[in-house]
Amino acid sequence: MYMSSNYNKKENTNSKKTNSTNKPKDSSNGKPPLNSNKFKFNINWLYIALIAVIIGIQFLGTYSKPKEIDYDTFEKKLFLEKDVEKLIIVNKESAEVYIKKDKLKTDKYKEEIKKGLSEKAPQYVFSIGTIETLNNNIENTRKKIINQKLDSITKANKLLSNDSLVKDAYISETGKESLLNDYRFEIRYEQKKDWTSEILGWVLPLLLLIGVWIFMFRKVGGGGGGGQIFNFGKSKATLYDKAASIQINFNDVAGLEEAKVEIMEIVDFLKNPKKYTELGGKIPKGALLVGPPGTGKTLLAKAVAGEAQVPFFSLSGSDFVEMFVGVGASRVRDLFKQAKEKAPCIIFIDEIDAIGRARGKNLMQSNDERENTLNQLLTEMDGFSSNSGVIILAATNRADVLDKALLRAGRFDRQIHVELPDLEERKAIFKVHLKPIKSEKDLNVDFLARHTPGFSGADIANVCNEAALIAARKNHQSIVKQDFLDAIDRIVAGLEKRNKIISDNEKKVIAYHEAGHATVSWLLEYANPLIKVTIVPRGKSLGSAWYLPEERQILTTEQILDEMCATLGGRASEDLIFNKISTGALNDLERTTKQAYAIVSIYGMNKEIGNLSYYDSGGSQEYSLSKPYSDKTAEKIDIEVKKIIEEQYDKAREILSTNIEGLKKIAEELLSKEVIYKEDLENILGKRPFGNSTELYADDTFAKHNEQINNNITKEEKISDKE
Repeated sequence: MYMSSNYNKKENTNSKKTNSTNKPKDSSNGKPPLNSNKFKFNINWLYIALIAVIIGIQFLGTYSKPKEIDYDTFEKKLFLEKDVEKLIIVNKESAEVYIKKDKLKTDKYKEEIKKGLSEKAPQYVFSIGTIETLNNNIENTRKKIINQKLDSITKANKLLSNDSLVKDAYISETGKESLLNDYRFEIRYEQKKDWTSEILGWVLPLLLLIGVWIFMFRKVGGGGGGGQIFNFGKSKATLYDKAASIQINFNDVAGLEEAKVEIMEIVDFLKNPKKYTELGGKIPKGALLVGPPGTGKTLLAKAVAGEAQVPFFSLSGSDFVEMFVGVGASRVRDLFKQAKEKAPCIIFIDEIDAIGRARGKNLMQSNDERENTLNQLLTEMDGFSSNSGVIILAATNRADVLDKALLRAGRFDRQIHVELPDLEERKAIFKVHLKPIKSEKDLNVDFLARHTPGFSGADIANVCNEAALIAARKNHQSIVKQDFLDAIDRIVAGLEKRNKIISDNEKKVIAYHEAGHATVSWLLEYANPLIKVTIVPRGKSLGSAWYLPEERQILTTEQILDEMCATLGGRASEDLIFNKISTGALNDLERTTKQAYAIVSIYGMNKEIGNLSYYDSGGSQEYSLSKPYSDKTAEKIDIEVKKIIEEQYDKAREILSTNIEGLKKIAEELLSKEVIYKEDLENILGKRPFGNSTELYADDTFAKHNEQINNNITKEEKISDKE
């Protein structure tokens, strides 16, 4: 059903899930392959081994690591105790201390070893600062040793002679050398490298780079094992065949009778080719499903997969698109290679406009990878080499942007249009989606179908699901008609916002705005029949008038003009009652302006412009910076558009002036009840003087005072929030 502010209802698009595996999944055989026990390399093993090596190096290194000390500790506990065997200066930065082996056997070091001191040399290490500093420290320590010896000798002499005037002891150089012999140790200078740090310093960044590279290519390849690095050019199609668990068949596809006939003919040809070949017939090479989103194109393809007794490859057009040059073309080649091996078979490409757009329209890049992919697809579909036995099915809702070479006979021989369902088709679709849900036994399916004009199959499925959720929220034992009506309102107009803060003055303006729509549409012959008017906010709208339009295939000038006049009734009512206008008519003005430009420049309904149409149905002017008409004609179009809108505005204002009392009563009713129905308008304005299709729904009783009953799903007017 259409919303008043958007004549073409926003339709839901079904997201397509494609398998991320590069190689096609053959579901024909549940048994494991013969070579399932063969050794297969897994990249995760490399990661585990690398981590184990790093941990091992660090863990084993802790056993030979010397204990860190400072020079003072070295001097007091090691140097002066005559425990040092040798001192090795490493890289002029640190000194490694080697303890004498006989000293390590003493109790002193046994305790240290128990506390973690290494038995393997070196046992200690300290920072020397500089070589000069170390030499000075050692020299000072030696002087300290000599001075201590001299002091002890002097004290001994004084004690022996009882003479305090005994001179200080003196030691010759030879004596000093002899004294220091016990304190001497070897000092060596070495240049060492920490090979662990050196190796890890250049290996880890390299491994990190390789890991990132592997990760990127695995993502490009669609995930999976380590072999994906070299398989990202392979096809990502999913393969279904006779044993595939596809539970959908043509009986599950309600409506679409004409489309099913053509598709079933292709499936029948694959099952019984002799029936056609005896008469010289050839199977169509391709069929393109064209239609708005949600109409069942992908569902139809799923039914083909369920019905066909041949291999069925399924993928999306976006599966060919990658950031690397040549990947798309490579995947196309691999797809058709696999398809030829499985022939006869069917390939289904969903959203083919992702790669099938007309060439030469890319203004930003001189070398478009998408065009290369399309060129390869064209060649594979009907190129120099034979491609018999492979049928291409594709789906799109943008057939106007596809390349002409893709649409020619020999590639896509048939274009199957999948349109929005009509009344009978909506009944069938409702019956399919009502099967799995628990609804009341006497539910009127015809009523639901009549109140959902313009709904696609996906929309109807959404209505049934939303109705089930609403029924569960209300603790109903089954889904009743009111739940469906609430679901339709929720989907079309959004959630009610009864707690929205609106001032009394604004509420009054909204009431008169909606009353203007209701009054004008009620008194116009070709306006859509009104069902309900409300000032309860929903979604982005602050109020709305609801209509139930007839399902028309064509529109006359009078019908379009009356719709424009009814749409402008809200702005005219504000101007007439308050002598000022508001931003609430933004959506109305936008819609009427588009309708007026369509009358003048597209439909050829204007006398001044004549029977001319500047509509570009082929999309050839999509990237053109110039208009298909002159500046003089453009000026004339603008004048005529403004003239049409002003005429309809004046007409709406005149109707409201003539029926101002009825306008005020309707506004007062809205302010007191917030929602009024067709019966309320009949009591105020009288019965509508024109015959209309509302008689078709006379058997349904509407609860006038139940604000939740929204039995009309086409919303012909929306007053927008000020932005």
